[in-house]
Amino acid sequence: MAAPLPQPQTAYNDEEKLAAFDAHPLFMKSLPADDNLDPAVQALQNLAYDGTPDEVASNFKDQGNEHFRDKRYRDAASVYTQGIDVKPGPEILEPLLCNRAACNLELKNYGSVLKDCSKALTINPKSQKALYRSGCALVALERYDEAIDCCDVCVRHFPDNSSAKALREKAILSRDAKSKKEQEKAAKELKERQERRQLSMGLRARNIITVPDSETSEPNPYVPHIDPDSDPTNPELVFPVFFLYPQHATSDMISHFYESTPFAMHIQAMFPPEGSRPEWDTNNEYNAGSLVVYAITHKMRILKVGKKMTLRDVFKAAAGKDGVTNGLVLKNNCLSFAILPSGKVEKEWVQEYKNSVAQ
Repeated sequence: MAAPLPQPQTAYNDEEKLAAFDAHPLFMKSLPADDNLDPAVQALQNLAYDGTPDEVASNFKDQGNEHFRDKRYRDAASVYTQGIDVKPGPEILEPLLCNRAACNLELKNYGSVLKDCSKALTINPKSQKALYRSGCALVALERYDEAIDCCDVCVRHFPDNSSAKALREKAILSRDAKSKKEQEKAAKELKERQERRQLSMGLRARNIITVPDSETSEPNPYVPHIDPDSDPTNPELVFPVFFLYPQHATSDMISHFYESTPFAMHIQAMFPPEGSRPEWDTNNEYNAGSLVVYAITHKMRILKVGKKMTLRDVFKAAAGKDGVTNGLVLKNNCLSFAILPSGKVEKEWVQEYKNSVAQ
């Protein structure tokens, strides 16, 4: 009878081989917590708890130290916890708590670090590791004064502890930097509040009426503000201004229109007597000398603006009379003015506007 042919061996990759080792009781990195354990695993677990509480906890501490050296901090913390749970004496419990704190320090579980260090310090108020690791956690939590106190106690008991001295210096520098940053932030916020209050008062004094933006309007990157170089006793305001060209349904924005600047300066810069013309000005109607400016007040009054006038002049001209509140409208942080060629186009636009208001 012919001998049976050899069967092909099952191929295993490296991950499967490692998994097989980990599943074997002798090579397990940690004991499983399942109730239905393999008999061999159950035997190992029983062996792990064989001995006095101090002996069992000491074995867990040694195992946790191996995990910590391998930077397996979660596994190490779990094993230290097993040692703590067997309730060993203070000489074993203190290092277990300090070691678990070291794991949680690496895992950035700073609250757990402080809890374990506090328990360790209850056992030994001079615990060097507990004091130092408490300081590390407190620095990470930006509780710098408490961290400095921990370092002071540590250095008082252990004058040669250079790590505690370095941590104390770090805590002082971090505290001072945080304090400076907070002071700068508070000063900035105070300045901004004062500027907003001053701007609000300035707008009211100039009879400017702010209306809510429409939901569809795009945010304006420019806002009215006080010129920082102006006289604080008589501050100059700077406004974003739209020049509207109703005849062509288009517009230009002047992002910084100083209220002391005459309109002629901007119009001459945008529509010089000689130079390139806007593409939409096909009839060559828009040049500085032939343009007129109009403003519309909150009460729908049409106001002709002389080109030599400044914004300040217009604010005064737009003010209400006989106790009636009126003024220019600030919408989406902008003032708006209509720019038109004088003559026929101007007259037609003015009449069309008056008709629309009368309806």
